[in-house]
Amino acid sequence: MKKGKIKAVRGSLLWFTGNPFVTAQSDCVTYEEDGLLIIQDGHIQASGPAASLLPALDRDVTVEHYPDHIIMPGFIDAHTHYAQMQIIGAYGKQLLDWLNDYTFIAEQAFDDGAHAAAMADFFCQELLRRGTTTAAVYCTVHPQSVDALFEAATQRNMRMIGGKVMMDRNAPDALLDTPQLAYDQSKALIERWHEKGRNHYALTPRFAPCCSMEQLDMAGKVRGEFDRLYVQSHLSENEAEVNWAGELFPDRSGYLDVYNHHGLTGQYSLYGHAIHLTAAEWQDVRDRGTGIVHCPTSNLFLGSGLFNLGAAMGGPDPVNLSIGTDVGAGTSLSMLTTLGEAYKVAHLKGYSLNAFQAFYLATLGGARALSLDHLIGSLDVGKEADFIVLDKRSTPLMAKRMDRVSSIEEALFVLMTMGDDRAIAATYIFGQKCYARAEG
Repeated sequence: MKKGKIKAVRGSLLWFTGNPFVTAQSDCVTYEEDGLLIIQDGHIQASGPAASLLPALDRDVTVEHYPDHIIMPGFIDAHTHYAQMQIIGAYGKQLLDWLNDYTFIAEQAFDDGAHAAAMADFFCQELLRRGTTTAAVYCTVHPQSVDALFEAATQRNMRMIGGKVMMDRNAPDALLDTPQLAYDQSKALIERWHEKGRNHYALTPRFAPCCSMEQLDMAGKVRGEFDRLYVQSHLSENEAEVNWAGELFPDRSGYLDVYNHHGLTGQYSLYGHAIHLTAAEWQDVRDRGTGIVHCPTSNLFLGSGLFNLGAAMGGPDPVNLSIGTDVGAGTSLSMLTTLGEAYKVAHLKGYSLNAFQAFYLATLGGARALSLDHLIGSLDVGKEADFIVLDKRSTPLMAKRMDRVSSIEEALFVLMTMGDDRAIAATYIFGQKCYARAEG
């Protein structure tokens, strides 16, 4: 097969090769102050010092140069709801009331395929504007909402995870399916989209209180019929929700055990929030390798509680942790904003989250949690060329602050505590620039 044209991008390169929660930063962070990425056919062919790589480039290769910018892997948002963008910032409710008063109403509109298509297109473009190149996304109960998401992602060649919400009780009639309907529709969507191009399907039981035992049984059955099928749901987000789950599933030892019982945990499983886990549940998550997604802006906005980052990552055996925006209970699709809030939440729980640890969660850590680190999450040779360009001086105040920065770690910390979508100068998908910030 004939190889494509070589591309090159120059700037400060930063990526992770290990986990800074457990490994010395000097052993798991790669930083080239003046680096070069060489890309061919959507994959990284070389990454390293510009001084050593430039002389080997053919003269006809144009080098895109971003001086005083940081080039790093694209962000990975491991938990978000594209159908909720129009209710971001809905006032004054905790989780269960918020679902009934805002979310379930908004999601009924996705019965209209044209509405779903317009929202999915907007959502994917907004992700790119904020430097997010991969996301694990909740659609709605409507199959057309899944088609819309994957069609919009495919148009941009994004690596995307998504799935139809499954729920057969405790929600408006217009959003309910049945176990058999969930099975039939999910299976058809899986066959249409799972591992077709850069798409991955996620079985998406909304959360245990909205699913009967039969519904969860059916989800487990579907999972057993396909390889590398994801599961995504919610876990122990709100104390009232935890108590409700206990009442609905009295035969189970706890909220997490509901999902365990139906074969919905372990590798390729992503559970959002996990604020109110018991010590035994934390150990169970570790033992099975179940993925946990920290959603700090949502947890703060709905008053759900403070995630215990120390319990998750403070020991020698960290959990399979990633980070998510959880829009629309979360208040921003920006992973920079989300990392800044994660720092504050950790502080309130007595854990100091440093910048390398935070950016690891949004890149390689997220890729590992999604079992996609062989494809994305770093700038290693052979990886898919999904990366972003960060402008350290994207606002006058940030530029002034950067004048006093003395290390790359400090610069990253400023980016995650002061930065937003304006800090994303460019986003590349599979080696193609698909977003460039408007100047002026």
